[in-house]
Amino acid sequence: MTTDGRRTPYWDAVAATKTFTHPLHLPWLEGIDRHAAILDYGCGYGRIMKELEQHGFADLTGVDISPAMIERAQHLYPALHFATLDTPPALPSPPAAFDAVLLFAVLTCIPADDAQRRLITELNRLLKPGGILYISDLLLQDDDRNRRRYDRCMALRDTSGRYGVLETDDGAVCRHHSRDWLTTLLGAFEAVATRTITVPTMNGHEATGIQLLVRKPVAP
Repeated sequence: MTTDGRRTPYWDAVAATKTFTHPLHLPWLEGIDRHAAILDYGCGYGRIMKELEQHGFADLTGVDISPAMIERAQHLYPALHFATLDTPPALPSPPAAFDAVLLFAVLTCIPADDAQRRLITELNRLLKPGGILYISDLLLQDDDRNRRRYDRCMALRDTSGRYGVLETDDGAVCRHHSRDWLTTLLGAFEAVATRTITVPTMNGHEATGIQLLVRKPVAP
């Protein structure tokens, strides 16, 4: 989900109908204690949270800007802990509160560089030294349909020259990313693993995605 509060009405409107599909790659979580504090930032309706619980993780927190998404999550999974973000990207938690943070299909909902940087800075604050950040998102696509969408947004919107911004058929403004940008964005972290995936988008189109596992450095 997005962390940009201006987009909340869109996510509230589609909260009951959207299905999210980015897969959780469990081998990346094998080294995490089942009682570690895990944050699902942009949790939507709680799909990943439930999967984590089913695999034995016990200390789970999910947050999202959309009250309707959180309401759906609480209805589906009443035993899990969900909260609405009041002042995104900030979370009212102390520094180093979490051992791991998951960020699934969130960056795609934040078109601007500066807003993405603010989010990653906040997640860095929330992570313990040595904690992991697990990102799943979408790469730039090379098909004609998406290239037309990128070009249309470059012409019609203030994208600050950022190629890869697009508008979906139902009005969401999203972004696909170059690998170089993601490397730059995560420059404060240590790279652990990367995998390329094929994933259905929320509107049912097949897209090339990327998953990145990075670690917050431990101070010497």
